[in-house]
Amino acid sequence: MASSPLLAVQHVSYQSGSQSILADISLEVQAGECRLITGPSGCGKSTLLKIIGGLLTPDSGTLVLNGRASDAFTPEAWRQAVGYCTQTPALFGDTVYDNLAFPWVLRQKKPDKARLRADLATVNLAEDTLEKSIQSLSGGEKQRVSLIRNLQFLPQVLLLDEITSALDEENKQTVHKLIAGLVKEQHLGVLWVTHDTSELRELGDVITLPARLKEQSEQEGSHESA
Repeated sequence: MASSPLLAVQHVSYQSGSQSILADISLEVQAGECRLITGPSGCGKSTLLKIIGGLLTPDSGTLVLNGRASDAFTPEAWRQAVGYCTQTPALFGDTVYDNLAFPWVLRQKKPDKARLRADLATVNLAEDTLEKSIQSLSGGEKQRVSLIRNLQFLPQVLLLDEITSALDEENKQTVHKLIAGLVKEQHLGVLWVTHDTSELRELGDVITLPARLKEQSEQEGSHESA
């Protein structure tokens, strides 16, 4: 008998104005499973992650985490259970330390600087990165700092949106290995949006979202008139 999923997305739909972005999307993620999300540009991949991450409210459908519907959680509890890394990280404050210390401060804990430096080293960032201004960071450094921020207190589910797009091959492989280890050893559930499933296919199976309904109808119309 299959175990209950860690995360279940049930019949989720979302519309922006008159444009249908997502229509009746359902998927599941088990603890210790990484699933890749791909699909044509504009099909709603990032929108889906924002809905799961609690940043957008779907027009219909349900999110269930460990058997509990999302509306049974406070927004803070949901965001602690479901971490979300965006392609363009939203860093704040002045320094990298400000960002990595923030999850500790939220939990009224004293940040462990030695631990923070060690965590930065796992993604090939030097110890002195902790004191660097966020304005001095490259795009790839910001992506890695954002990831480490989300891993200070491990969520149950981690949402990743093209988080290696600004990284060179060596650093991509470092991040892949880190995530794979957390999935296997800590039973983390991961949903990873990517345009390049070939580089990640060994980490999990692929979910392909369909094109938007308007685009589908236009394509079907062009086929009929051809």
